[in-house]
Amino acid sequence: MASLEFGTLLADPSTTDQPFADDAPVTRRRRRVHWGRGAIFVVPFYAAMAFSLQRPTGGFSLQPLSQIASAPGFLSALWLSTQLAVITMILVMLLMVPTVIYVHLRMPRFRRAMEVITILPIIIPPIAYSVGVLESAPSWLRSSQYLLAIVYVILAMPYVYRSLDSGLGALDLKTLVEASRSLGSGWISTIWRVLVPNLRSALMSASVLTIALVFGEFTIANVDNWTTIPVWIYLAPTDNPRVNTLVAMIALLATCVVLTLIVSLDRSQSRDSRRS
Repeated sequence: MASLEFGTLLADPSTTDQPFADDAPVTRRRRRVHWGRGAIFVVPFYAAMAFSLQRPTGGFSLQPLSQIASAPGFLSALWLSTQLAVITMILVMLLMVPTVIYVHLRMPRFRRAMEVITILPIIIPPIAYSVGVLESAPSWLRSSQYLLAIVYVILAMPYVYRSLDSGLGALDLKTLVEASRSLGSGWISTIWRVLVPNLRSALMSASVLTIALVFGEFTIANVDNWTTIPVWIYLAPTDNPRVNTLVAMIALLATCVVLTLIVSLDRSQSRDSRRS
């Protein structure tokens, strides 16, 4: 009987304490490569690039790449879109970061109302923004590019708010703020030195979404008579229409590269912080 009971205990590991079980090497799960997801992006991108670089007589040529810089109005459109992206990103961060932190700390019940308010720019048609802004804006602002940046700030609010809201929801916000305030830091120092480093991933994702929004918006810029990159692609009087398609694909590829670099940088920094 004693030997039978001992054999039963060995056969059932859950009934015994096995200190050596925790020391067993943990097998890592292999990451599955989702080829279907990659094909959704790669196949249309390859088709557009092949259309842009293919010669009428057959074969491929890089000549359309040299025609982009010499295309009329391209450099000015690129510079305008870059300016708008930087201005919009700065303004929306200065507006939304303190607002979302204040709502999380002092007005947590107002978060549902904030979700409804920030979803309105997606519900309201962009053409309504254009008409309303042109009629209500002062005359000195109508001729300035900053008016378009202000409209882009409104359009970017839904994406920036949800990125920051999810980032703050993963933090023990009250503990961090109380600890910083007890050490004598002011609100600006607390936000800059304590909360912003912990919101690095949320800020990066919000920045990428804002830049992608500015470089991809067409309706408001076209109605307000500003030639940004999307408007230039639509209106550019080029002899080779393949150049417009090539510019659109390069912009898409640049956005994907920036997003990949930001995600990889954030992962490497998080790994270094865990090791330290």
